[in-house]
Amino acid sequence: MRFAAGTSVRVKRDFPELRGPCHIRTPHYLRGLPGTVERGLGSFPNPEDLAFGRPAAAVPLYHVRFVQPGLFGEGSAGDTLLVEIFEHWLEPEGEA
Repeated sequence: MRFAAGTSVRVKRDFPELRGPCHIRTPHYLRGLPGTVERGLGSFPNPEDLAFGRPAAAVPLYHVRFVQPGLFGEGSAGDTLLVEIFEHWLEPEGEA
């Protein structure tokens, strides 16, 4: 696994749905936003390939925590959202 617990990451700002048929498992509203890795969950077959019956390599999956007021413009200080995101959608915070 590339990212340890506590690592600051950013969800890649990518839009593969503009390139053709796809099955994306990363919420659109998180793209381009920073979060913090809570923990690694192990590696699982990539559902973006499984959806089309393609061979699916195992990809690390993480719990990533986001500050809720920064996502939706509402919520109280300390409110967070925990999301499962596959590694290929994440990059270190400074790389965006």
